[in-house]
Amino acid sequence: MKEVKNIDYGLEKIFQGAQDFLPLLGTDYVEFYVGNAKQAAHFYKTAFGFQSFAYRGLETGSKDSVSYVVKQDKIKLILTTPLNSKSPINEHIVKHGDGVKIVALWVDNARKAYEETTLRGAKSYMEPTIETDKDGEVVRAGIYTYGETIHMFVERKNYHGTFMPGFKKWESDYNPSAIGLKYIDHMVGNVGWGEMDIWVKWYEDVMGFENFLSFDDKQIHTEYSALMSKVMSNGNGRIKFPINEPAKGKKRSQIEEYLDFYEGPGVQHIAVATNDIIGTVTEMRKRGVEFLSTPPDEYYKAVPLRLEEHNHHLGEDIEKLKNLGIMIDADEEGYLLQIFTKPVEDRPTLFFEIIQRMGALGFGAGNFKALFEAIEREQEKRGTL
Repeated sequence: MKEVKNIDYGLEKIFQGAQDFLPLLGTDYVEFYVGNAKQAAHFYKTAFGFQSFAYRGLETGSKDSVSYVVKQDKIKLILTTPLNSKSPINEHIVKHGDGVKIVALWVDNARKAYEETTLRGAKSYMEPTIETDKDGEVVRAGIYTYGETIHMFVERKNYHGTFMPGFKKWESDYNPSAIGLKYIDHMVGNVGWGEMDIWVKWYEDVMGFENFLSFDDKQIHTEYSALMSKVMSNGNGRIKFPINEPAKGKKRSQIEEYLDFYEGPGVQHIAVATNDIIGTVTEMRKRGVEFLSTPPDEYYKAVPLRLEEHNHHLGEDIEKLKNLGIMIDADEEGYLLQIFTKPVEDRPTLFFEIIQRMGALGFGAGNFKALFEAIEREQEKRGTL
């Protein structure tokens, strides 16, 4: 595994090797193409505690699609559905099912971001476009990444409205309380056989990212399946994109299952951060969110030994974590708590991770075996292992 240097000098130092021609301020929004945006918005509000935020549809002059925007703290999701059979959005939904189409990145200069990345070989999705209304202007430009996924650069320094031109504020009487989700910690992409290193190089060359961590099939495997993963990060460490590739195993891995059902590369999961994972997961379970099965007793009995050097900092009730199925892992800088939902679509594709970092900068490598065995149990039920 690649070692991270200068780790105790902060994220700026950790990722100092990444180039700075593409300064990213954070994740702006994530847009899903879905079969029924109205119902999907209701699900994310009810189950995940998102709030009504913005709307675009027939009432705002959009004739071919409708979009509902839901928000929780710094996380914004757009749920978009076509309004007729001629919309190209249909092709995406027919092929992939509901899934992530656009990962939008907040930048100070969208034109420059587009120029720098296309100059380095990115395929254009949308040339720099200025969108205006009475509240100012937003500049957007987009490029393709793996599969049919898009990175959209969003410049909004001259905009003072609710969300973006073309949208109106979405007022709703139904706004279940938030559950403590704060921001997107990382987003994971699954790519095909032999493609991980190609996309690692793409993120290095086109986006100026750095390979922050690497895991091979010797580290990420169970009795039946394996995968390889590399974590890409931008210069300031705010954007992290792990990339997974299947590896040979006795049976079909979770990555192969995803690629089969999504019918190509795409976003596998979105990791969202909380400051109180016990409270967040307790509430999510009450609201009907399904999580992967709890690791066995042996896993939790081994936690004190695995986290020996952090035990004096460990302010967690292991029994509570066990009851909720929350996993725990540590690195040199601290520990983290994490749990994974079952897929949130009917196809076994996209799912969510809930994560609370207590100093740790890793991705739960010590949990991989327990996690993948839990996924394999679900695959076995589906007959896809």
